Amino acid sequence: MVQGSNYEFFGPDGKVIGEDNVRAKFWRTAKKAARQVPFMEDLVAAYYCALDKDTPFKVKAILLGALAYFVLPVDAIPDIVAGIGFTDDVAVLTAAISAVRAHITPAHKLAARKAIAEQG
Repeated sequence: MVQGSNYEFFGPDGKVIGEDNVRAKFWRTAKKAARQVPFMEDLVAAYYCALDKDTPFKVKAILLGALAYFVLPVDAIPDIVAGIGFTDDVAVLTAAISAVRAHITPAHKLAARKAIAEQG
C-alpha cells in the first residue's frame, strides 16, 4: 500500500509498518544490533538509499520491506534472544542489499560512514 511518499507494509503480526516507522526506529535498532550485524556500513547505506527520493520504487520497496522487518520487534527469531536474535534479520537484509546493490551509490555509502562515525 502506498500513501504519498510514505511506503507502508504489513508486518508479520498484521500491523502496518511504514517508512515513518523505519525512520523512527532504525537507529535505536541498529545500535542494539551493531555487534551482530557484520555489514553495518552496508546496512546504513541501504537505509539512506531507501529514503532517497531518486531511488526507483521497486528498489525502495525491497529495502523498506527488509528495513521494516529489521525494526519490527516481532519476527521469526525475537531480537532479544542473546546471540541469535538478529540472525533472521541479517539474512533478510543480506538478500535485500544483494538484490539492489547497484542502486546503493557512493553518496549513500559516504553518508553511512559519516553517520556511523557520529553514532560511535
